[in-house]
Amino acid sequence: MNELVTITDKAKERIDKIMQEENYDNSYFVRVAVESGGCSGLSYKLSFDNEEKKGDQFCEDKGIKICLDIKSYLYLAGTELDYSDGLTGKGFEFHNPNASRTCACGESFSV
Repeated sequence: MNELVTITDKAKERIDKIMQEENYDNSYFVRVAVESGGCSGLSYKLSFDNEEKKGDQFCEDKGIKICLDIKSYLYLAGTELDYSDGLTGKGFEFHNPNASRTCACGESFSV
């Protein structure tokens, strides 16, 4: 599997915790997607899934299986998924080298 999306240690810890809290078994993976919307035109979507769809692209980092649909793959190849907590933490953050512009909240982007 290629490293389409990588994750930081903090993101891995948070994903592991969510999977444990939700009683997701190892048939589940993290689905990372891009959808239209947000103040910059495209926004990130992160969910847990256990059903593969036609055209899905898979990679794995730090033992976490990550899935991207074919459209999202074009926008997200090389992206790092991070997690920030604490007083100013925003939750999951995407560090996308393909984004030419991101909004102030960091939840949407354009290419």
